[in-house]
Amino acid sequence: MGKGKTSVNRRPAHEQRASDAESKENKQAKQTTCQGQATIQSCLNAKKVLQKNPLGAILEENSSKESSKLSEGVHIGGPKEPICDAPKDSMTKNQTKSGQKRTSDKPTDKKLKSKDSGSNRKVTDFYPVRRSCRKSEAELKGEKQRHIDDLIRSNVEKGLKVKCMEGKGRGVFAARAFLKDQFVVEYHGDLLEISDAKAREAQYAVDPSTGCYMYYFRFHDKNYCVDATMETNRLGRLINHSKNGNLQTKLHEMDGRPHLIFLASRNIREEEELLYDYGDRSKEAIAAHPWLKH
Repeated sequence: MGKGKTSVNRRPAHEQRASDAESKENKQAKQTTCQGQATIQSCLNAKKVLQKNPLGAILEENSSKESSKLSEGVHIGGPKEPICDAPKDSMTKNQTKSGQKRTSDKPTDKKLKSKDSGSNRKVTDFYPVRRSCRKSEAELKGEKQRHIDDLIRSNVEKGLKVKCMEGKGRGVFAARAFLKDQFVVEYHGDLLEISDAKAREAQYAVDPSTGCYMYYFRFHDKNYCVDATMETNRLGRLINHSKNGNLQTKLHEMDGRPHLIFLASRNIREEEELLYDYGDRSKEAIAAHPWLKH
């Protein structure tokens, strides 16, 4: 080129500076489309994070709502199908990512015991056990047996008195009321075997003034007799005979020895005469004691 000539292709200085600045800005700026949308190069680069995406917040909100609905079991669109939990692998359940077993999944024995002890409570933990005060029939019978033993040993004859009656002689009367089956008095005398009793009875027959105070009975398949003929201060021997008496005789065993006792066959009033049935209906006894017929 000659001096003083200008090149056709050469731009003015101010245009050249403007184009250089624009190219510099393009180099510094990211290669994006309108409003920050991804270009082909940014899509090909998977590691590159998208910036200034206006739909990002909406997409994140929709994805969070959809995941929450799926976790709650809500069916979104399409035909309804039963939601089944995916089978969990036993290895992933019991192990962490590092391969170590989890210990916090299963409660310890102490925790189980504490839970069981708290839930398995009984009514007796809050209310005391009510025990019955009622006694069994065997206990009541044993107490009654021991009570009669004490009365026999102590020779108790309370609530009785003797009265003399014209044409009948002496008799025993109740000084207080007695209840049915209550102990009244013992028929006390000499306990004899049958052979000795017959010998004594023969002696008493010689003297007609001797009264009849011999009581025969059977105990453990053997015959015995209580002889109360001898005069004593015991009142059981003075109780008179009657077919309709208010006393009944009972055998009471104490220390292997039989005792004849009188129990009230019914409720007995105060001042009522005590009577029992002698039980002898033989012709000889009735001939000797005519009052046995009544």
